[in-house]
Amino acid sequence: MRIGDAAAAAGTTPRALRFYEQRGLLPPASRTAGGQRRYGPADVARVRTIRRLLSLGLTVEDVRGCADRLHLLDGDALPPYDGPACASQSTGTARRRLAALDAEITHLTRLRDALATQLGVPPHTTPADTPIL
Repeated sequence: MRIGDAAAAAGTTPRALRFYEQRGLLPPASRTAGGQRRYGPADVARVRTIRRLLSLGLTVEDVRGCADRLHLLDGDALPPYDGPACASQSTGTARRRLAALDAEITHLTRLRDALATQLGVPPHTTPADTPIL
């Protein structure tokens, strides 16, 4: 299938497929005699996996670091941490990203609480509970 069809099947855009290829997340597509990219079902599945990992908070660099092992992922599930070496390395990437997200959440919560204190708003209230200035 051509790039537009593959992108639609994966729920993304042709531009995203070209970006994933450029960044090393997606191997270069085979080409028609006219030079158009051709994709198969395995490519569409890989793009869906890439999009799933990115939606979970992994960065493009995180995914690129385990791009050679994306075929080991089964559907939407990440491999168990104690799985095969290459699978557990992918999970190690996910665990490092999880730790980074936790650290960022802690940092943002502290900033939010400091600002709330300055405004006289009780800590840990929801935005709907906070009066607009």
